[in-house]
Amino acid sequence: MTSTHAAMAMQLRKSIMAQSRKHTASVIILHGSGDTGEGLRAWIKDVLKQDLIFQHIRLIYPTAPSRPYTPMNGSPSNIWFDRYKIDISSPEHFESLSSMCHILGGLLDKEIKAGIAEDRIILGGFSMGGAMAMHLAYRFHQQVAGVFALSSFLNKNSAVYQAVQNSNMSMPELFQCHGNNDQLVLYEWGKESNLNLQSLGVKTTFNTFPNLHHELCKPELEQLKSWILHKLPDDEQ
Repeated sequence: MTSTHAAMAMQLRKSIMAQSRKHTASVIILHGSGDTGEGLRAWIKDVLKQDLIFQHIRLIYPTAPSRPYTPMNGSPSNIWFDRYKIDISSPEHFESLSSMCHILGGLLDKEIKAGIAEDRIILGGFSMGGAMAMHLAYRFHQQVAGVFALSSFLNKNSAVYQAVQNSNMSMPELFQCHGNNDQLVLYEWGKESNLNLQSLGVKTTFNTFPNLHHELCKPELEQLKSWILHKLPDDEQ
């Protein structure tokens, strides 16, 4: 790990939603650009009117390190990776994506060392966090139980597509949600990303939410909760 990687890994704060007993599964939830782990956790609680909580699953909300963000004229922001611009046709900022995959991989390693099998871990997030989760899972951790992406997209010619195409492993299932009134991350971008992964053999679900902007809603989070429980059932029940 380079000194830059080490410094960014040190900045990676995390908020943990404690389960009511020893956990047998984990979900890592990544926030959107400019947010924090604590901010996303509070937003989810505000939308649901209660915390997202499971008896047997530990929820981990990391906070991205602060770094210059090109779409904000280089102003520092809590971002998982840089972008040349927010557009599906733009090339990916491959270097920042790959370095963050290695840093976040450390969180998975800690869960595995704590006794959680990789196929009992789900990766997901909102907006940029969902894109980051797809890179982390489909490029480096193809044995996780599943991936979710809320209001997210992958750039055309994404390294994710190449990784899936070149793998002979069965890919984690993708659960995707998108508001059809999203003006920041266009609905069509999310749909195109989903169809591209589906065409490469990934099992996908794509849920459309009418009149929803670039935001979360209660029905979406309730569907996500059901999907998580389906993928990570309670062994003790």
